[in-house]
Amino acid sequence: MKYKDILEQLPYQKPFLFVDSLEKVDEDGAEGNFTFRSDQPFYQGHFKDNPITPGVLLTECCAQIGLVCLGIYLIRSLDTTGKAFALSSSEMQFFIPVYPGETVKVRSQLHYFRFNKLKCGVRMYNARNVVVCKGILAGMLIPEDHE
Repeated sequence: MKYKDILEQLPYQKPFLFVDSLEKVDEDGAEGNFTFRSDQPFYQGHFKDNPITPGVLLTECCAQIGLVCLGIYLIRSLDTTGKAFALSSSEMQFFIPVYPGETVKVRSQLHYFRFNKLKCGVRMYNARNVVVCKGILAGMLIPEDHE
């Protein structure tokens, strides 16, 4: 499966798409990048006169790259039926802020994929290769016939 195919299957669109590119996706994990553009509207109020990227959006970026892209790869490569993955739990630790205009890299490592549940460890790095945040994310497969 080509990375472009995975990106086209993501169930997100701008302004809630937090994946610019995929560098690697295989049965062990995923790796991709995203730039938090300085013109994104959430910076206007988080925080006043000192904008930083909200932790919930850092978590979402980790989930889109590390969990959902990996999940799309796994369900397509293993012939598992399903539509996409929805985040079901997260446990994240935050170490340093991400400022407007910064590019981050997310790497995930598969913990398990069974019974339509996917769990992986994720790490986000800044351009200096310093860990921004890390954690454990889990998601569940949304069945094809879900309406």
